[in-house]
Amino acid sequence: MPLRKLLWLMPITFSVICFTSTPTAIAQEQVLRTLTVTGKGTEMVSTNIAKVDLGVEIQGKTAAEVQQEVARRTSAVVDLLQSRNVEQLKTTGIRLQPNYQYINQSRSLVGYVATNIVSFELSTEQVGVLLDEAVEVGATRIDGIRFTATSEMLAVAQQEALRKATLDAQRQADTVLKALNFTSQEIVGIEINGAKISPPQFIQAERLSAAAATEVNTPVVGGEQQVSAFVTLQISY
Repeated sequence: MPLRKLLWLMPITFSVICFTSTPTAIAQEQVLRTLTVTGKGTEMVSTNIAKVDLGVEIQGKTAAEVQQEVARRTSAVVDLLQSRNVEQLKTTGIRLQPNYQYINQSRSLVGYVATNIVSFELSTEQVGVLLDEAVEVGATRIDGIRFTATSEMLAVAQQEALRKATLDAQRQADTVLKALNFTSQEIVGIEINGAKISPPQFIQAERLSAAAATEVNTPVVGGEQQVSAFVTLQISY
């Protein structure tokens, strides 16, 4: 068949491609630029509660002897504490154990040691005098004192620490953006890391004797407790 006739018989397909265009302002995507900063706030609060651990420790020849003496003295101490309206009064430890003496790698039983420990809470300004009185009626050891603020005072301090942390984060952002000739627009994210309360201040007390307690009143100073908070801001510019 002639080539010209063959070409006429072949089907011919046309494809039409349509192009559309959109305005440049719509096509462009705006990139959100943000700065993330974390601020810290600290608030100090005066402690006004003393948490005390004190008790009686006695050494003697027999278990019955030391146990009876510990019970007698502990009863007198507890009666005193109750008469002073202390709070959270409870027994935290009772122990009776043999007392050995070691000589030339050998041990011999020389007696027994009995201990009874109680804990309580009282206002800091009252605890010094009460400790002296407790020693006078029979307490032989003060294991330690922890100072803390009331829950209401700590709650107020937490709010103030958060406020300071927020302002600190804002100041940091303003300083950085100003140095780079940018202007902050709006806060697009906030993260509160909460408030952290430092543990109660602990004072390890030496063992006292009734004779020492009558010579001078025990001074007790609570000091301050720190509350800190962190706030993270995400700011567009």
